[in-house]
Amino acid sequence: MLEAIVSFLSTVPWYWVLIVALLITALENIFPPAPCDTVLVFTGTLVGLNVVGSIPLVLVATLGSTIGFAIMFRLGSTLGVKIVKSPKFTFISEESMKKPEQWLRKYGYFLIVANRFLSGTRAIISFVAGMYKMRLDWTIILSAVSALIWNSILIYSGYLLGENWRRAEYYMTLYGRIIIPTIGGIILIIILIRCYLKRRKAKETVSKMEA
Repeated sequence: MLEAIVSFLSTVPWYWVLIVALLITALENIFPPAPCDTVLVFTGTLVGLNVVGSIPLVLVATLGSTIGFAIMFRLGSTLGVKIVKSPKFTFISEESMKKPEQWLRKYGYFLIVANRFLSGTRAIISFVAGMYKMRLDWTIILSAVSALIWNSILIYSGYLLGENWRRAEYYMTLYGRIIIPTIGGIILIIILIRCYLKRRKAKETVSKMEA
């Protein structure tokens, strides 16, 4: 699929690059996995070749990401339980939703801001956000901000790498393998620190009462 998209983008006018960027960033949220990030890195090389402008490309890609997020949010808010229990949607199962659910309970809208940076859980986060009936306006705005930053990074990376854009695929795969365990470790450390501080405060309170 990636090779076909790259071959197509290498031979078409600028407006087709924008159309593909819009479609693939939207579809990534609805039908994962899609090679969205790698395609955006490649489009960055087209910016360097003056095939397409960087600002229109970033804005269109961000629009696509936001549309995809909004669709999954809407599905989560209206058909969430039915979809989770249906065997047809293998990438949205009760098991796959456990981690995003825990994150949303703890971090709420902060997780929406970070959702584009959490490889492998983007579609699930938007879906769960809908199930939890989070505010539509805030979630859409924050998801757009997250997508704007992430897409800008990918496109600029492709611009810098030029013909070596495939190197980014390796680093993104490595990033995906590292980021989730790292975030999990940070969350665990925060929980342990909070537990320690609570126990310490409780001991101090008991000591003062005894005194």
